[in-house]
Amino acid sequence: MLKNNFTDLALAILRIGVSGLMLTHGIPKIERLFAETVEFPDPLGIGAMPSLILALIGEVIAPALIIVGFKTKIAAIPAALTMAVAAFIVHASDPFGTKEKALLYLVVFIVIFLAGPGKYAIDKE
Repeated sequence: MLKNNFTDLALAILRIGVSGLMLTHGIPKIERLFAETVEFPDPLGIGAMPSLILALIGEVIAPALIIVGFKTKIAAIPAALTMAVAAFIVHASDPFGTKEKALLYLVVFIVIFLAGPGKYAIDKE
């Protein structure tokens, strides 16, 4: 029987699609690095600048690595953690509809961590 390659294609579509969408949230935050005064939420109590840097790692650097499939499982960790902080700390008291997007991203990044990048990636699992 021939091996079904749709799983690898599905993994590629999932990681490229979701990570590409995540970049639309992260890239606009880059300009905040160069502001005179960094204004950014500090949900972990570590300061605005470190919080912004961690958010950029989770929303720009990690998704870029996931898109090309390089160190995909490792890159999925900061992306998932960033979404966990967004859902359970930043939006903790918000209605479900507000935190739903962060939860969806969290679930997908967990799946990417568990499943890996598939064969259409630099890592080629």
